[in-house]
Amino acid sequence: MNKQIFKINIEPQNSSVYGTLRLIADVDCETVKSVEPIIGYSHRGLEKTAETKTYLQYLPITNQIDFLSGFMCQEAFCSAVEKLCNIQVPQNAQYTRVLLMELNRISSHLFWLGEYLKNLGMSAFYSFKEREMILKIFDEITGQKMLFDLHTFGGIKKALSAKNLSDTEEFLAIFINKLDEYEKVLTDNPIFKSKTQKLGILSKNTALTYSITGANLRASGIKTDFRKANPYLSYAELDFDTPTETSGDCYSRYLIRMAEMRQSVKIAKQCVDYLKKDNQNYCAENINADTLPPEKGTAVSLVESSRGLICCTVISDGSEKPFRVKWRTGSFYSAQVLSELLKGRFISDITTIVGSLDILMSEADR
Repeated sequence: MNKQIFKINIEPQNSSVYGTLRLIADVDCETVKSVEPIIGYSHRGLEKTAETKTYLQYLPITNQIDFLSGFMCQEAFCSAVEKLCNIQVPQNAQYTRVLLMELNRISSHLFWLGEYLKNLGMSAFYSFKEREMILKIFDEITGQKMLFDLHTFGGIKKALSAKNLSDTEEFLAIFINKLDEYEKVLTDNPIFKSKTQKLGILSKNTALTYSITGANLRASGIKTDFRKANPYLSYAELDFDTPTETSGDCYSRYLIRMAEMRQSVKIAKQCVDYLKKDNQNYCAENINADTLPPEKGTAVSLVESSRGLICCTVISDGSEKPFRVKWRTGSFYSAQVLSELLKGRFISDITTIVGSLDILMSEADR
């Protein structure tokens, strides 16, 4: 009997998370023979936009690169401009930036966890209560719950108040116990393990071939974290570990993100302790961000974000507007590796594997 290969389209359906990722799959009955990932359905031209804005005007737009990790995108752009202008960021501002980015990492991972559980047929809002606590802190600090804006060239726009720090301490104390609850429900859950173990295995060689970074890379056994390998801000002064797993499957990627949230809590506590003692001089002196003229040249910054490495390249011709801004983000590469991970799997496995990579299409479609 001759087998017939059918070509089916999976997504795009909506503009949220990876809903605008299109997969063209060749299937034989229920088995996926090949997959072609296609991006570009939510392209917003955020790189080209930089050429029409001043550096200060473009800064708030950068948090739209990854709307779930806006502080990290702002750090990447600020760091590149600060390198161009040879600006030294005060120690207080460095710790504040790290604190906000680690809280942002936790909120991003919690969003991923809730969405992933939904993909597996479980409660979609299991982790959203604690994420809302972080967003409330961000709202008090920046006046926004989504597109946060506190970074500025040479530091931050304002120092954190005593209430901001006490609210953060209260959240960290609550959240570390909530993490234990999450793991009690999920980590040894036989149904959850049966749906995620030995599925979507990303080998070391494949991960390196596709330039995978972040949690997806560390889940495949490669211990690379740019917060340690290439320390920036105050990360060199902080005590934290780099969790790794070796299986490279969906379950390992879950374990990595749970472990990363624990490390983020550890980092955030150290930052709060420092800021309670020293919360002055939060911006470099004599910086006029409105008319900041960068020197001619090229600067590259690297930030370990929630979905992998963010690389921001800024080219300046000495004018008030960037000559060129280029972003490199983790989701773009995670989407491409799906052609390897989905091959030979069942159609029902697609959402489980895609969800485990934590792909954000607004980050890939820049």
